[in-house]
Amino acid sequence: MSNNGIKLGDSSWWTGRNPLNLRYLESNFPCRAACPVNTNAGGYVSLIAQGHYREAYLLARAPNPLASVCGRVCAHPCEAACRRGQIDQPIAIRAMKRFVNERYGVESGLSFEEILQAAERPRPPAANSGRVAIIGSGPAGLACAHDLALMGHRVTIFDAAPVAGGMMRLGVPEYRLPRELLDREIDFIRFLGVEFRLGVEIGRDITFADLRAGHDAVFLATGCRKGKTLKLPGVDKKGVLTAVDFLANLNLGVPLDIGQEVVVVGGGNVAFDVARSARRFGGTSQPDEEHHNLAADAAIAASRLLRRRVTLISLESRDEMPADPEEIEEGSHEGIRIIHRRGPHAILGNDRVTALETIDVARVFDENGKFAPQFIPGSQKQIECDTVILAIGQVADLSFLGADHGIEITPQQTIAVDAATLATSLPGVYAGGDVAFGPRIIIAAVADGRRAAKSIDAFLTGRTDPPEEYLIRVFPTFGYSHPFARGDYETIPRRRVPILPIERRQPREEVELCLSEQEARAEGSRCLHCWVNTIFDSSSIQGSECIQCGGCADVCPEACIDLVALSRIVAVSDEAMALLPNGAPAEVFQSDNGAVLLKDETACIRCGLCARRCPTGVITMQAFYRKPEAPMMYLAEATL
Repeated sequence: MSNNGIKLGDSSWWTGRNPLNLRYLESNFPCRAACPVNTNAGGYVSLIAQGHYREAYLLARAPNPLASVCGRVCAHPCEAACRRGQIDQPIAIRAMKRFVNERYGVESGLSFEEILQAAERPRPPAANSGRVAIIGSGPAGLACAHDLALMGHRVTIFDAAPVAGGMMRLGVPEYRLPRELLDREIDFIRFLGVEFRLGVEIGRDITFADLRAGHDAVFLATGCRKGKTLKLPGVDKKGVLTAVDFLANLNLGVPLDIGQEVVVVGGGNVAFDVARSARRFGGTSQPDEEHHNLAADAAIAASRLLRRRVTLISLESRDEMPADPEEIEEGSHEGIRIIHRRGPHAILGNDRVTALETIDVARVFDENGKFAPQFIPGSQKQIECDTVILAIGQVADLSFLGADHGIEITPQQTIAVDAATLATSLPGVYAGGDVAFGPRIIIAAVADGRRAAKSIDAFLTGRTDPPEEYLIRVFPTFGYSHPFARGDYETIPRRRVPILPIERRQPREEVELCLSEQEARAEGSRCLHCWVNTIFDSSSIQGSECIQCGGCADVCPEACIDLVALSRIVAVSDEAMALLPNGAPAEVFQSDNGAVLLKDETACIRCGLCARRCPTGVITMQAFYRKPEAPMMYLAEATL
């Protein structure tokens, strides 16, 4: 490669040095490692900071067929892993993804031909294409179809629902995920040549056996579309329904009998989706009343629709609740009453619900942190209501497989799959998403769909992937003008994602808004560039030049470097040794002589002061990335 960097194993800089451990490098880039599709989040937020929006979109879209959906409703595990959160607050990665999507994604108005240029090609088109059936049009099914089509296969998606999108359409409220945006994502997959057969129920309109016989491979992506219920007295009364049924019927415009006093049971994001939707719900059991169907309800003023009184009860305290903090905050702002540390005990009433009897919670988790709620006897209280919505989870419905299907089923009533290939016990049949692993987040289902697509392609063609190529860029040192060396990282607060004021919220109106250009660039500048690593030279010649002066430890502003006697180090396992940057064998720790330089990667801010301070030059700052991303990553490193 050019003097900007070198390929791993190149004979120039690496002569006489131990190669860096790939697992160490990947794990040291936490936002990317946390993303199920391995999105280079640090790269694209840093590109936004530099004003390179097109390049940022290319990084965000390449591994993610549903990037625009994820810009709205991704559970953002990357943010939970973001190392910036160890200092103050994580980067608003999801909001940054939306920022570039609105300029270049399906919602931008660009043609599908232009968007296609950003899509990652899993493999070249197959010489002999296969016929693949996908059951389910949720995130796993759509992602699988997207990649199979790019690899040249003929794909048909079957779904019993009259509309595509799975629980993204049936379970996510419109105020979080606009239907026009979801339609555009699906239309792009149609543009790739994928056929959709909607309203076709496997097991009723066509048997699973016949479907399998007519295709070369099948991917099962039916999700978990049955809501869990509770074994409570009165659970069969009128006015009791599950969150899955409520949201699905609401989003399809099916008439619902929702009273004026609604109690939602649950503490996760689905519970808040239900509670906030119920507050907006303005209908009756009459299907022809104009304001029942939210699809035609955009003109109804929020003041008229926000007239349901909604109470949400949760076993957990606010700190223990699994829902995102922003969901809790927004639910409170919209007038939802939240009662913590109470559980359902009985549903009261004659024919219809009149009250929910609750019981106080002593604890939710046991000593080992496992979910094991305990209740306080004699603490029952009643909450008057005429509707109870149970938002306590979902399960898979496998009845579509029919009898004697030959597929192994787990004790949890999900489909058993090989973790690496997603193959089931039936040759040519694969499964992924919620139907294989239970309810998970959208981006995890997308990752399953992409993994299944490659497995199906390998099954049909015998093709495999060559090893991934990585590049290392070695920086001589950073200067004191580096923004983190100056301490500027401490002065830039997280940008709060703008939201629509309560008084302006219509039933279909999106609540979360897009960052402005100024806000997005400022937020991107908070990134710590975790793909850049502090490398302590492992050369048997150069490495011996360390004089153990401790200057690197002294200059580190985060006190994340320490110099200790080798005799104080204990090897706890071979696994721990495998993560050492230089791949040093465990035997080295059996010596009583020498010293060890320890670095806490979770605290490092990549300021480079240790490399600049080192009098012998055995510390360098090195950037690590995949070869196709290198040109864009150089742009992201403009401030280094």
